Amino acid sequence: MDDFQDSELLRTLRREILFARERVYRVGKPTPLERIDGLGPFSIFVKREDLSPIKAYKWRGAFNRMAVMSAEERARGVVTASAGNHAQGVALAAAHLGMPATIFMPQTTPLVKQRAVRQLGGEAVRVELAGDSYDEAFTAARQSVEAHGGTYVHAYDDLLVMAGQGTLADEIVLSGEGPFDVAYLQIGGGGMAAGVAAWLKTYYPAIRIVGVEGVGQASMKGAVEAGKRVRLEEMDIFCDGTAVRMAGELPFAVCRELIDEFVTVTNGEVSDAIRMFWDHLRCLSEPSGAMGLAGAWRQRAQLTGKKVLVVLCGANIDFNRLGAIAASAGIAERPRHYLRIRIPERSGTMLRLLDDCLGETNIVAFQYGKNHPDDAWPLFGVSATAEELERITGALRERHYSFERVSEEEEVRYRLIPLRGDLLRHPVFLDLEFYERAGALHAFLTRTIRGRASFCYFNYAYSGERVGRALIGLEFQDSGQRESFLTDLPRQGEGYRSCRALPAEITRLLTS
Repeated sequence: MDDFQDSELLRTLRREILFARERVYRVGKPTPLERIDGLGPFSIFVKREDLSPIKAYKWRGAFNRMAVMSAEERARGVVTASAGNHAQGVALAAAHLGMPATIFMPQTTPLVKQRAVRQLGGEAVRVELAGDSYDEAFTAARQSVEAHGGTYVHAYDDLLVMAGQGTLADEIVLSGEGPFDVAYLQIGGGGMAAGVAAWLKTYYPAIRIVGVEGVGQASMKGAVEAGKRVRLEEMDIFCDGTAVRMAGELPFAVCRELIDEFVTVTNGEVSDAIRMFWDHLRCLSEPSGAMGLAGAWRQRAQLTGKKVLVVLCGANIDFNRLGAIAASAGIAERPRHYLRIRIPERSGTMLRLLDDCLGETNIVAFQYGKNHPDDAWPLFGVSATAEELERITGALRERHYSFERVSEEEEVRYRLIPLRGDLLRHPVFLDLEFYERAGALHAFLTRTIRGRASFCYFNYAYSGERVGRALIGLEFQDSGQRESFLTDLPRQGEGYRSCRALPAEITRLLTS
């Protein structure tokens, strides 16, 4: 560490962060540092880059790089590639400095980011959609520079860009809230992590820096472990702002020395962190913006008594993604777990399982389709702490249920529910809307179904609404029992808002 702090690269980076102070505030103001208490026996301080001019930190590096260009370079214009936030930073700088910019963005870039680039840049900016990934957009941008000229402004592998990002750490130091014990910094190409880590380590030498990457995105961790930059062949793009196949050369040189530890987080953990930001700060983070908090939450058992720093680095989220994010987040700090449980394919066994082991459980998903004459394997999603999950699995073992834990298998991800219509006898399918509170669904099933019918299908997933919706399939011994059940079934009742039998033509489609 001491040898590296005396290196020419780090000395230059620190000097450029000081110079960047004078430049970046021409187009933006310092962002606040807010404290969150109540998450545990520690304090978390959040650097609110979502409150910056482009709702993300990238304006700092882009403007710092472009502000030093000569009049001749400005006349030729700039070219860049970005999945969104860097593009907005370049657009803001181009409009302010009066220089043309051509910005290549993947076709998969969220519309909110595409619109923001055009609005920020106005007539100074031309947007080109190229390819389905950052790498394809980057290749197209480089080809444009070779063919038509212009200065390429890299999103992260540029010393002045890294220095501009480092000004957010300068604001943290100047806030007077430090020193901090640990900082969790998300990493894509590594530009922000490098600039911020360099500044924090300068003023808080004892601080521990944890680099946070998404599962399926850990290019910097792989590079540090290999001793050289590595390229990911497959990459998850849930956290689109950090979806980079290969870490930057300059950021790698800094991060390999200053990052004390790496942690990888799942998409579900990131979704949980987005929900925590909403619960405690009433702000909506984009997935990459919540990765630092997700990393801290994963390691919360190690943070007792610590002052923790995270960066909410962006809030440019496509509104259409919120449903999927909410669906994958836990509830009230309880992550989701999925259990596939074996029961005999006999009347009453499903309700007995609920009574025996899942009666007090917060069930957030329930999938089942009859596809075997003797055995059933219903799949339950539960929102539970580690202690609650151990209680559930202990009860299953005690009562000799066979079960297995599943997570990202196709049947969970795509809600695949196989159903064999040839095994069903006199089926009916119910469209149920019930009030989403603990025990409401279980109570409805017990009062309405027990002793009258057998389950043959169940499709329910928690959506975050006050009303839950489920599609329930039942089968009866004969048509008389089925008609009697339907005659007695109230359209509304205690704990549920509506229940109706689906038309015969829908039943035929489900069982064909």
